[in-house]
Amino acid sequence: MAGHSKWKNIQGRKNAQDAKRGKIFQKLSREIFIAAKNGGEDVATNPALRLAVDKARAANMPNDNVERAIKKATSSTDGANYAEITYEGYGPGGVAILVETLTDNRNRTATNVRVAFNKNGGSLGETGSVNYLFDRKGYIAIERAHSSLTEEELFEKVLDLGAEDFVASEEGFEIYSAPENFVALRDALEQEMTLARAELAMIPQTTIALSDDQQRQLDQLIEKLEDDDDVTEVYTSVEVS
Repeated sequence: MAGHSKWKNIQGRKNAQDAKRGKIFQKLSREIFIAAKNGGEDVATNPALRLAVDKARAANMPNDNVERAIKKATSSTDGANYAEITYEGYGPGGVAILVETLTDNRNRTATNVRVAFNKNGGSLGETGSVNYLFDRKGYIAIERAHSSLTEEELFEKVLDLGAEDFVASEEGFEIYSAPENFVALRDALEQEMTLARAELAMIPQTTIALSDDQQRQLDQLIEKLEDDDDVTEVYTSVEVS
């Protein structure tokens, strides 16, 4: 089995998170707040909250921050009406881009996303313009040093647990699954090893290679989008070298 590797994207995102940790924690707190507000404080019965908490832990967000966001949600009368909106467009070199947002002001978010695209070599598209180029998948990354199994043992284990794809590299292992198999796969692996990342993500079906200049412009566009408080995730079809 072989597939599209996200490993370098993970490392790049980790470095970016380290540089602007305060803003990342603020966004994660809001995601946890909304998930707890809508589905309750128990991660065992609230899958959305479990995913938000896992995302926070992957970003090394302190447990106190997580618990504070959950407590605020379950004790607060805050009636803010947040909506999850995905924007679609193209970046430099025709790279497809999906921008997931969580917002209480659609006009503000739409304007900010459009400006980011227009000023950084991109163009915002209509709903459905690039979404079909991505698949929603469960994604798990494990560093080699943190795996309690050999590559062959891990390969066989994840296949038995319903994995669709397995990618081995010098850094570690990447496992892809259908969304409905993700939770069982993640929970089983967590019992034996530390996961570097575990999430539901949009994975591009094909990737596009960019020139150095196009890559720099795309990096600027992604940075502008991720700096927006309403943006939660940015996915692209760029080929990572």
